[in-house]
Amino acid sequence: MKAPDVNPDNRPELTIVGHLVELRDRILKCVVALLLVFLGLIYFANDIYAFVAHPLTSVLPPDTSMIAIDPTSPFFTPFKLTFYAALFVCAPYILFQVWAFIAPGLYANEKSLAIPLFVSSVLLFYAGMAFAYFVLFGIVFSFFVSVAPEGIAVAPDIASYLSFVLKIFFAFGFAFEIPIAVFLMIWSGMVDVESLEGKRPYIIVGCFVVGMLLTPPDPFSQTIMAVPMWMLFEVGVYCGKVYMRKKQERELAEQSQQSS
Repeated sequence: MKAPDVNPDNRPELTIVGHLVELRDRILKCVVALLLVFLGLIYFANDIYAFVAHPLTSVLPPDTSMIAIDPTSPFFTPFKLTFYAALFVCAPYILFQVWAFIAPGLYANEKSLAIPLFVSSVLLFYAGMAFAYFVLFGIVFSFFVSVAPEGIAVAPDIASYLSFVLKIFFAFGFAFEIPIAVFLMIWSGMVDVESLEGKRPYIIVGCFVVGMLLTPPDPFSQTIMAVPMWMLFEVGVYCGKVYMRKKQERELAEQSQQSS
């Protein structure tokens, strides 16, 4: 008796060497794309840094500017930022290469779920970065400058500032992936919707704790951070609830067809 074909697309299976060659080719494509975007942006390195530094420079006292403690910082700091900017720009293409590599091993129903998750994860990561830049930074830096002791000139180092904003960008980017994480936990069966809804008070407290750790110690800034995280959690729960309801309806329909 012939063994059933487990290849979702009925394609000939690649050998281990074939998979490694394909992986190498896709990694090279990602590297080339990243290099091309980086070379295209390097001319605007100082402008990119000025744009990222604007939330801080706009609230500095008059006749005050940022400084460069390390003699090499004026060159390497914008250079480093340009590389990360190129990486953020290339992220959709890199994820597409990841998707193209793993897609042949997925079934049709898995593909229909994975594609929206891939797209949503990219958009949510960008949304987290945009939220940090356009909403949080203005509040945070205004607070830091306003609490400086009298007689202390606020003149941040450009390299230290870059390290700080990159950490915040990544922190908020990953924080905005909460709906994806919640949905995947429901989809995989790790938790159920009722359990998450029952833990809602603890989730809300946890969001405010995270907001307290990532923002200045004032209730307004903490609320700006905590409320979006809570809302994103609710979005994940809602999407998981809709998915599970449709799954149950589909299973009931299949059982009724089998019984008839």
